[in-house]
Amino acid sequence: MKKVEIKELSTQDLKERLEVMEHEYAQLKINHSVSPIDNPAQIRRDRRMIARVKTELRQRELNNK
Repeated sequence: MKKVEIKELSTQDLKERLEVMEHEYAQLKINHSVSPIDNPAQIRRDRRMIARVKTELRQRELNNK
């Protein structure tokens, strides 16, 4: 998901996706701690995507005030 795609989504969609992404990220970290995953760069990619979504949500929150 690119920055443009994130901006096009509604706030409710972003919140729902954020919840799903955080759950998947936590599961990925647990799986990696038990046995190494094939692509450890996926952890970094997921963490950064979560940060992008949180940043967009925060920006919208500040613009609405």
